[in-house]
Amino acid sequence: MKKHRLKAAKRQLLIDAIATAHPPESTKPATRRPRAVSRPDASSELPPELLDLLLLLPPLLTTPIPLTAESTTLLLTNPPLSSLPSLIPQLSLLVASNLQHSAVHLARLASPNTNPSYVHRAIPTLSTHVASQQRALFSQSSALCSSRLATAAALTRLLALHATARTACARALEAKHGGVARSLELRAAAVSAGARRGAAEAGAALWAARADVYAPEAVAALGSYARHLRDGKARLGEAIRGLSAELKAYGVGVEGSEGDKGKERTMREMARVYRDMEKQIEDIKADLARLGKA
Repeated sequence: MKKHRLKAAKRQLLIDAIATAHPPESTKPATRRPRAVSRPDASSELPPELLDLLLLLPPLLTTPIPLTAESTTLLLTNPPLSSLPSLIPQLSLLVASNLQHSAVHLARLASPNTNPSYVHRAIPTLSTHVASQQRALFSQSSALCSSRLATAAALTRLLALHATARTACARALEAKHGGVARSLELRAAAVSAGARRGAAEAGAALWAARADVYAPEAVAALGSYARHLRDGKARLGEAIRGLSAELKAYGVGVEGSEGDKGKERTMREMARVYRDMEKQIEDIKADLARLGKA
């Protein structure tokens, strides 16, 4: 299994290197690279057959359906695959350069504090470093899962304790105030219902008493009496206005000089004397009536 795994890993690395291999860009200025990375010369030009081969090989290597014998023969007898033996050295150099470049990037990521000039020395230890990182990651993932499970279990216990505490609190409140509160609520509801019933009965009794006391004839008589009172009030108002006008003719109630006030006092005194004389006349008539009876 280890041999098969290594073989599959090498095959996958080669496929990825071929798929990501690209010709050097001659238009860009040359940059300083580590000495361990041997890239093709930027000034060299790749033949068109090699470029076609780089485009054709990745889908052929990764196709899920195997090719038939006729298709394989057709591909191998036509360019660019027919020129594969002559292009293998250049293809190998390009793939090796790509693999080395990727290995240098991995080494730089694995050892960020290493001097860039010595990064290529860490390439042989990449597998060990990656394996140790994977083991550390697996152990940390296992610890994280264990912590999550422990946290979930603790949270479940905490929620159960909260539920128990709330149940106990509710039971204590019900035991202390539940019965009394329900009794008071029922009493208040009964008193409210009795009050509403009494109000309804009082209203019905009032309408019944009105129907008994105020017969239709009495209601008509009271209406006539009310109209008579309104008419009398109107006549009284007219009489008051007429008398006020007469008093004003005598100077009573009119704002003016001191003579007008003297007239008003004289008229008031005459009215008082007249009332006294009427009272004396009534007393004399009453004495005469008693003498006549005697």
